[in-house]
Amino acid sequence: MTAFISAIILLWSLKELLLLLFAAIVLAMALCTLVGILRERRPMQRPLALVLCIGGLLMLVAGAAGVVVPPFLDEFSLLLQKLPEAGQTLVRMGVDWIDTISEAIYGADAFPDIDDLELNGPRQLVPDGSSLAAGVSSGLLGLLGLAGNLGNGVVRLLFVLAVALMISVQPQAYRSVGLQLIPSFYRRRGSRILDQCGAALSSWMVGVLISSLAVFVLCSIALTLLGVKLVLANALLAGLLNVIPNVGPTMSTIFPMAVALLDTPWKAAAVLGAYVVIQNIESYVITPSVMHHQVKLLPGLTLAAQFLFTLLFGPLGLLMALPLAVVLQVIIREVLIHDVLDRWQRLEPVQ
Repeated sequence: MTAFISAIILLWSLKELLLLLFAAIVLAMALCTLVGILRERRPMQRPLALVLCIGGLLMLVAGAAGVVVPPFLDEFSLLLQKLPEAGQTLVRMGVDWIDTISEAIYGADAFPDIDDLELNGPRQLVPDGSSLAAGVSSGLLGLLGLAGNLGNGVVRLLFVLAVALMISVQPQAYRSVGLQLIPSFYRRRGSRILDQCGAALSSWMVGVLISSLAVFVLCSIALTLLGVKLVLANALLAGLLNVIPNVGPTMSTIFPMAVALLDTPWKAAAVLGAYVVIQNIESYVITPSVMHHQVKLLPGLTLAAQFLFTLLFGPLGLLMALPLAVVLQVIIREVLIHDVLDRWQRLEPVQ
């Protein structure tokens, strides 16, 4: 019993490494699925198919970056020039709305005009040396912390990519090593369960593709109706970032709002409202429905898995919540229910 508890504690202490390994396995599964599809269409050696798939993915990423990045760089310089004017316009609109509401409630202009809110005094105040030094030091510490977190994230990403590439080159060898960890009497059954886990992950990937495509179409329609520039780039960015649950859709809102802010401030607010509606439709309707159709994962379990794995493993747990839930569903169904509970025989009562 002590050894079992010690093993659980050891695994929990290595949870981040194990989650990174699982992410690498999922990525390797995606590559192997593409390789299998390519070899079915065009018979060829597996190494050549793998090289073609990796090259195609790199070209796809480069093409997406070419569509998204240059227009935003051009618009960003213009945004920096017009940002103060747009910000002042937004403040004026907010004050006017509050003034209208207060006048409707209290029957008088209870809110000061925007010109009365100009604070000329504080702008003339010059901080002393100690305050300036403290501000500079805190800013440098913040930059160092940001650089450290960025470097840590890059190292983790490289680790996942390297392990995924190694597994993709020799998937059967790593599969055999994994099966050796299973007791000999259960290896044949374990091999079938691994096949089912792979099929479930492939179906999940198709579901993610369908969900991202739906977000791309909805964002394209919304931005076109609102008359926002760079519709293709913004919609493509929303579809790509949709792979990252919750965080990705939030990040995808920033760029179209910035572009809309260059035209009129009300468009930025309209884009925010449209994206909030699209994100809610995607989170509570599209993704649960697609996952239920693809991998038979109930909508409630989809949301619960995202919440649970985020609490347990943090941001990486949120990113890997759905593939973890898919694999755990197969293991629980085949091992716990089929192999244990379904074969449980009750003793007949003694007459």
